[in-house]
Amino acid sequence: MNQQLNQMTLQHLFRHFNWEKMSEQFLSTIGQLAIVTIALVVISTIGQTVIKHSFNRYKRTRLAGDSGNRIDTIYTLIMNLFHYTILFFWIYALLSAMGVPVGTLIAGAGIFSLALGLGAQGFVSDIVNGAFMLMEKQIDVGDTVRINQIEGTVSAIGIRTTQIVSYDGTLNFIPNRNITIVSNMSRHEMRAMVEIPIFPDSPIDQISAIIETVNTSIKTDLPAITKAPTLLGTTPLTNGKLAIQVVTFTQPGEQANVQRELLTAYLKALSQANIPLPTPYPPESTAN
Repeated sequence: MNQQLNQMTLQHLFRHFNWEKMSEQFLSTIGQLAIVTIALVVISTIGQTVIKHSFNRYKRTRLAGDSGNRIDTIYTLIMNLFHYTILFFWIYALLSAMGVPVGTLIAGAGIFSLALGLGAQGFVSDIVNGAFMLMEKQIDVGDTVRINQIEGTVSAIGIRTTQIVSYDGTLNFIPNRNITIVSNMSRHEMRAMVEIPIFPDSPIDQISAIIETVNTSIKTDLPAITKAPTLLGTTPLTNGKLAIQVVTFTQPGEQANVQRELLTAYLKALSQANIPLPTPYPPESTAN
């Protein structure tokens, strides 16, 4: 008896549903969402193409004072904003198709508290901090930087994160709100120092003369050098040995290459002069 009653109740409920109308409404919602999605994909593709071509054309015709890295930075930021805008409209269309009163929710005062509770406060902090970094020109795409103990090359600057490629190829995503100290190594001349270890009884005057001879000719071979190498003289190392120091200044990011080239030239000249050097090698060398 109870089973028959339950079946009758279910049949009564099903008869009250207009399944044809619900199916039509469901298909209509899916159709609208599909049309909006296709339209936004087309707009996104066209928009990205237009932005890319516009920046490429501007880079080819830009004034001499414009920085290519700065243009790349603005390009990545605009593309980032464009992607978020497309995503916003797609989410808006999805919620509207589902019957959610998005406009009413946005106009309501409670949406602000809800947004803060969902982490919008951190999002706003990312945007503000990123905006200040760009306005103050702290970093640009292509710069060599050190941020939060992460060192590498800036590959992109977004409204939420800054991307750094480490020297080993690791791609690091750093939230803009976590960036406190930025060490930019691509804005000013960089120092490169070479230390050549010697014996206490080495012919220092002869070694110094050979180094000076190399210094007079090496600058034309290394255009990255901005100031001619300077012989500082003999200095004790931390391990108790002696070394002759040479310092020079280079274009940003070229200090390590210049250091290696200088060291190679010095060793070759000293070897040709039959001047022995302490072994094992290499010596203690640093580039700052």
